[in-house]
Amino acid sequence: MTDADFLTATRTFYDAVADDYADLFTDEPRPADREALAAYAALVGPGAEVADLGCGPGRVTGFLARLGLTMSGLDLSEAMLTIARRENPGIPFQQGSMLHLEGYADGSLDGVVSWYSSIHTPVEQLPALFAEFHRVLAPGGHLILGFQVGDEPRHHDRPWGRHPVSLDFQRRRPEAMAGLLTAAGFTMLSQQVREPDPERGEQVPQAYLTARTPS
Repeated sequence: MTDADFLTATRTFYDAVADDYADLFTDEPRPADREALAAYAALVGPGAEVADLGCGPGRVTGFLARLGLTMSGLDLSEAMLTIARRENPGIPFQQGSMLHLEGYADGSLDGVVSWYSSIHTPVEQLPALFAEFHRVLAPGGHLILGFQVGDEPRHHDRPWGRHPVSLDFQRRRPEAMAGLLTAAGFTMLSQQVREPDPERGEQVPQAYLTARTPS
């Protein structure tokens, strides 16, 4: 699959489901996620310039802004960004691909958040993705990466029974992701895996990785 193929598929899927997605997931991040994100916010420090890449409707972006970070957001889906801008009027959002962060200069960010947003990137594209994250981070900048744990993707077809779109949601192994981050020049700081929360529809464990660029 080429860059254009998976980017188009991802954009088309989220443009179609944006309103239903926003209506269903109306809360702030779930408690375990809030704890991990709050620890990350404390790590980068108040006022840090942080980009939420693959921000969707901006729920994580807004949560981190309320913790004192200077946030911006980027997403492929203009429909998702419409919701993000409406719900977070003080935060700048732009449309674009995480693989090509033209709006961010080299070393311009203190932090990068990729919260369940690398899950549509083909595995062969992950080294390029992590290299781009590394490029935009300042020396000593911090990355947090969230994803589902597993070996097989989950395929979503006709979400909510009425949208004629489909997309694969990739599950990854934390050890493999940590290895790719190390190969991209990051230093690993933490690797957490928690059990799924069935009450919230989770079927597999969830992973949070935190890494830093060299000082």
